[in-house]
Amino acid sequence: MNSESIKIAGAYVLICLLWGSTWLFIRLGLDSLNPIFSAGFRFSVAAILFFTIIKVRSTKLPLDRQAVMLYIAMGFFMFVFPFGFVYWAEQHISSGLTSVLFTIFPLAVVVFSRIFRVTKKINFYQVVGVFLGIAGIVVIFIEDISFKGENVILAMSLVLLSAVIQGLMQVFIKKYGDHLNPISMNFVPLVVAGISMITVSLFFEDFSHNTFNANAFISVGYLAVFGTIFTFTTYFWLLQRINIVILSLSSFITPIIALALGWLVINENLTFQAFIGSSLVLIGIIFANFKSLKKYLSSVRKKAV
Repeated sequence: MNSESIKIAGAYVLICLLWGSTWLFIRLGLDSLNPIFSAGFRFSVAAILFFTIIKVRSTKLPLDRQAVMLYIAMGFFMFVFPFGFVYWAEQHISSGLTSVLFTIFPLAVVVFSRIFRVTKKINFYQVVGVFLGIAGIVVIFIEDISFKGENVILAMSLVLLSAVIQGLMQVFIKKYGDHLNPISMNFVPLVVAGISMITVSLFFEDFSHNTFNANAFISVGYLAVFGTIFTFTTYFWLLQRINIVILSLSSFITPIIALALGWLVINENLTFQAFIGSSLVLIGIIFANFKSLKKYLSSVRKKAV
């Protein structure tokens, strides 16, 4: 395995671990801040930090027509609408049901990748891997799925729409964003997202519910630095280097990381069912990477001979 492959593998593991940990900090922040304001505050802080990084590193910020259009599209369709939809939906449906519904994200990536021809070919193993991953997430969260409460259908629809929108945006970024730096690629969309979500919050959320305590600042700080700057920069770096379907499968791993951290940190129950579902997810990911693994093992055998 060459140094580039090691970097890619390490980056993939990093985004899975960091995004898996964000659920704990989102939960921590929502005890003190309104959902839309919390997300807007997070993105605003991340935008300021990205601006500082760009200035310190003298990173070029491409402002050609294609780049500007992509920035604006990312701002609304990677951050404002998807995060806004999910944050709102989780007030009306369980996190388990949200996780299950969001599993259509890799499937959306598969479909849009074929429509817009951003991958040469999506093989049988990748498709099977996606469905095994979906099955695993369903098994993990089946007991947590509840359809009770108000606005359930609307909330479910918004989570599905969020997954589809994000899948479509991943494909557009893969197709049109290859010339953009992963750092500068985040800055403008986060400015758009931060300003838009805080503005929406001012009009539609009750600010008397916001409490700017230690929990709020720890949550926003962690999510801005580790859940946004590190993850999205790494994710877009990976998007320029590996198969988009394989990258999208990271969304199956993050709920498993979240479960493990919930068990380790806040003593949440970890059931045998969760182990079975997690195993299905991991088998699905191995299956999706079957051809690459087979090729790698074959090259190792040849070197050994």
